[in-house]
Amino acid sequence: MCKIIFQEEGDFHAGALMLVDKPLHWTSFDVVNKIRCCLKPLCGNLKVGHAGTLDPLATGLVLVCTGKWTKRIEEFMADEKEYVADIRFGAVTPSYDLETAPEGDFPVGHIDVDYLQHVLKDFVGTITQVPPVYSAIRVNGDRAYKKARKGNALDMPGREVEVKELEIIEYTPPVLRLRVACGKGTYIRSLANDIGRACASGAYLAALRRTRNGHFTVGEANKMEDLIAFLQKKP
Repeated sequence: MCKIIFQEEGDFHAGALMLVDKPLHWTSFDVVNKIRCCLKPLCGNLKVGHAGTLDPLATGLVLVCTGKWTKRIEEFMADEKEYVADIRFGAVTPSYDLETAPEGDFPVGHIDVDYLQHVLKDFVGTITQVPPVYSAIRVNGDRAYKKARKGNALDMPGREVEVKELEIIEYTPPVLRLRVACGKGTYIRSLANDIGRACASGAYLAALRRTRNGHFTVGEANKMEDLIAFLQKKP
């Protein structure tokens, strides 16, 4: 049985919240669109939206709201998020992750756990972060990633974000596995890139999994294939 939280039992128009474990390579919009298509025979034209984009190369928790609960999306987006990030030192990428090819050859031999603990202290609290050019932020009315993929140069403005906790899970050179608890609008890709620079090296985000959104955890989430099967069976 899939876990769905309803305002009124079984009524997707009155409001429902679905916790989804987003698969690799799916966009957040793919998740929303698939759920909307599954519910169309039952609910007709139904409002469906997600509470925070997760990149295609990331997996993990996405909150999907339907009906009147789409009005709660901003509320859920404002909640603290938690991630597990794999950060690979020794190279950089234009997208700060594996959407683009790694380039460069940076030193990593000087990096160890003690060194990382010292560097990471500067990334906890309110920090200024420059979003990746390969992001959905609008620049002069267009999505930044669309301009970046056309080779256009972009000047991305910095903005303040809050990083609440950074915990080293393990460091197996050259890959750091890091738990990140942060506020709204934090780009883990930018964090990876900035940590690489602060370590006198280069780094990019090799893998990312969102494990928590507010008090909801990925352990409670529905696998996409299970949710699809459940919704398609509903009378």
